Amino acid sequence: MKQDSTGNTSYTVDCEDYVHVVKFNPFDRGDSCSLIAYGGNSYVVIGTCRFQEEDAEVEGMQYKTLRTFHHGIRVDAIAWSPETRLDAVPPQIRFCTAASDRKLRLFTSDLQDKNEFKTFDGHSDYINDLVFAPYEGQAIASVSDDHTCRVWDLEGNEKAHFVLRSPGMSVCWHPEEAFKLMVAEKNGTIRFYDLITQQAILSLECEQTPLMSADWCLKNTLKIGAVAGSDWLIWDITRSSYPQDKRPVHVDRARLFRWSQVNENLFATTGYPGKTTTQLLVHHLGHPQPILTGTAAVGSGLTWHRTLPLCAVGGDHKIFFWVTEM
Repeated sequence: MKQDSTGNTSYTVDCEDYVHVVKFNPFDRGDSCSLIAYGGNSYVVIGTCRFQEEDAEVEGMQYKTLRTFHHGIRVDAIAWSPETRLDAVPPQIRFCTAASDRKLRLFTSDLQDKNEFKTFDGHSDYINDLVFAPYEGQAIASVSDDHTCRVWDLEGNEKAHFVLRSPGMSVCWHPEEAFKLMVAEKNGTIRFYDLITQQAILSLECEQTPLMSADWCLKNTLKIGAVAGSDWLIWDITRSSYPQDKRPVHVDRARLFRWSQVNENLFATTGYPGKTTTQLLVHHLGHPQPILTGTAAVGSGLTWHRTLPLCAVGGDHKIFFWVTEM
């Protein structure tokens, strides 16, 4: 919408409600705009973004809402399906949410008359993260405070069930490793599961807790990143089960870790929402200090654009966007 002159954000979009979670569509689906989803206290909004960094005809940023879906309850996590296509006839939007009632909801829409959703029941506690299978999108994995990771088909049937030793905080499914699932636990352990044998095949250790968030690098399948306590940690899984690199970053404990989609050395972390602001830090492995520091009013959620070094955080009636260097 506008370039923000008050803070150091590159752009902001005004929203009708508090934004609990925000997610760019990570899949290339033939559309010139980027799809973005954000969740509030009772709804999910799907919109498109276009930035001057990718299109010289855009001044700053263009944002357009495509559809608002009534959700009825606070949205805690959102995952995009690779089946989402804006260039299909009719278009198809598909995404899944986790909500504070411990249920998953799968939404499918053609942005016209067809608007369906299914509810998946099974978790007995708060769901912290979820992800679609990266190719066909015919399965969804979710992790919960109930010490399980579950894999569902699109009808809501449970296809796999992994018992964890502590709350599951993050789950990742890498497009180059379609038969493996990465699950990060609050006790500081990150495990990889073979989905064919349904056995754990590798584990990594933080040696500190609580692990709050972990991510599998899109550009390099050997790189894993996480935040635990107030530090970020990076592993090369061929070298050791312990981190090769770690650094204290957030005084008040770190909350989220996300790799950039365009550069294997670029990642972002957020601190815990403080009384007034949340700190966003963008890091580059070639630099000893963060290359960008941002603040958002009680921010939540963190997501990277698919083709630009640009990340977004939700907040109070706003989404904040930061453009960084490669």
